[in-house]
Amino acid sequence: MHKHNLPFEQASSSEREDTLSAITESAEKVLHHDRVRSRKLRFSRPGFEKTKWKEFAELGWLMLRVGEDRGGLGMGSPEVCAIARQMGRELTPEPILSAALTAPVLPDRELAGLLNGDKIILPAFASYGSDLVVSESGAVSGQLDPIPYGLGADQYLIQTPLGASLVKASDQGVTSSVHETHDGGHSVVLAFEQASLTAIDASLTLVREEAALALSAYLLGVAETALEITLEYLKDREQFGKPIGSFQALQHKAVDLSLELWLLRTAVEAAGRGIDEGAAHDEVCRIVSLAKARAIKAANEITRSAIQLHGGIGYTDEADIGLYLRKTMTLAGLLGSERFHRQRAFSFSGVMK
Repeated sequence: MHKHNLPFEQASSSEREDTLSAITESAEKVLHHDRVRSRKLRFSRPGFEKTKWKEFAELGWLMLRVGEDRGGLGMGSPEVCAIARQMGRELTPEPILSAALTAPVLPDRELAGLLNGDKIILPAFASYGSDLVVSESGAVSGQLDPIPYGLGADQYLIQTPLGASLVKASDQGVTSSVHETHDGGHSVVLAFEQASLTAIDASLTLVREEAALALSAYLLGVAETALEITLEYLKDREQFGKPIGSFQALQHKAVDLSLELWLLRTAVEAAGRGIDEGAAHDEVCRIVSLAKARAIKAANEITRSAIQLHGGIGYTDEADIGLYLRKTMTLAGLLGSERFHRQRAFSFSGVMK
């Protein structure tokens, strides 16, 4: 199994924790109050800011997973998840971590343009269990899963039975359709009809699993902030002369939601460690599916409960809590449903943990 070149393989656990803490603090500062910007970008095209993309690139986020021998930072999956989590907390729309995960497998000629922020390359995957079809002549047909904010991409990196390929939506035999999403953004669906593609020497097998894990970490951030906003509301909102958060039934509900959040956080951290330690493919699939299933369950339950606990105000567009529900509705099913990931985790372990 391919394993990225990491500088932390010999680092102590305390040193690694210090690195993760520093990255988290840095991302938190950079993304502070980014929710305001994210709200303003709804219903725009491409739905994110190219200037912000360049800023993130200058911070080194695009080179997180690129080995030091190729000019990258050589960091691991936990570092990607740490940033994804902070982005989820602020609903940051830029799909920069998806691009960062493609970077290690890109040819040198494409990598330079990606790392300096001049070129945006996003991964596009076929649905789990399905593949693009290749004819005897080598032409490719089929459809890929939705690509969030895909209109902002210059190219897409896809996996075919012949290998990975870089394509543009304007390439011959490639068509794209744009779909509005619940969060005010969009997704692009690529379809191929006897398209002639040039393969590159790369595999997206691990990229796909890391993308699913990064998405889980993003949903962790979404769920965390949704719960924090709700707990603050319960402290401030009064009924019958006392904060509604003092009512025992609501306290029990808050404890249940906090437990869901703890289980999700634990699953994401375990999956990140497993990938970094070079787990076998089947084990990576198992731990990523555990994290993704937890992410869907927790984010759905927490954001929906948050709306209910806010009462009528939770349904208004002015209330930020609604943005977290819409983001969850948009992202939860990407790269596999909860049912799919539970079944896949079971198939690789025999027991759903």
